[in-house]
Amino acid sequence: MQKNFYNLSIILPAMDETYSLVQTADIIMETCKREDLAEIIIVVCDRSTKECIDAARQIEEKYSDTIPVTIHKQQKPFVGGAVQEGIAMARGSHVVLMSSDLETDPHLIQEFIRIEKENPEKIVTATRWKKGGGFQGYNKVKLVANCIFQRLIAFLFWVNLSDITYAYRIFPKELMQSIRWEELKHPFFLETALKPLRLGVEFIEIPVKWQARTEGVSQNSFWANFKYFPTAWHVRFMKKSDILISGPQPQLHAETAAGLQRGNLTGV
Repeated sequence: MQKNFYNLSIILPAMDETYSLVQTADIIMETCKREDLAEIIIVVCDRSTKECIDAARQIEEKYSDTIPVTIHKQQKPFVGGAVQEGIAMARGSHVVLMSSDLETDPHLIQEFIRIEKENPEKIVTATRWKKGGGFQGYNKVKLVANCIFQRLIAFLFWVNLSDITYAYRIFPKELMQSIRWEELKHPFFLETALKPLRLGVEFIEIPVKWQARTEGVSQNSFWANFKYFPTAWHVRFMKKSDILISGPQPQLHAETAAGLQRGNLTGV
């Protein structure tokens, strides 16, 4: 397990975000110390809009002299595949899982880093359900369902965590690269909490206020949330030995990916 915090790889999956993607990067760069950041990896796909890719290139042009910025076109499908490829490429000692639509407040990254420096082997995760956190613009039916689901999952895994489905976390990279990930769609974000829990990794929760996105379309519908249940059940009763990758896996290096993917993105 990672014994020290050195720097953080920022992974930003992007599909139709423009100004919110740029603002996410700007806030991180303005609020975090340069030495605490390893790189920014922006993961796009065939469905990413031209405006979104233009925003990613704007970030690359603005910050590439300060920090490595990679625009990577994913090969695996769906958002889970995008993040998995970002994790495989990461060069920092830790990686952060967040969105590009400002629903994961980028101002919190500096606090993530501060806590992770003191607890480099643990996972620091945001929660909307503790004092100091909250929801703004969240569907009331989804809010009730979310509360029930959080309690059910916490009971199933015997943990005192309040927001297991909220995918805003900082992880030791070695941990993330050692786990065999199975989900490709949104249940992947739940998987990123449950498999480390099964391995005995400790979590630290910090409160955050959630605010609904103001651009783009959410790819996670209300009914899609019910697909989280099979994932939770599967992970709860799988063998611990099946959670970890059995042998060394080839990694996609950021330098190679950047060169290849710029060629693929030309003219998009």
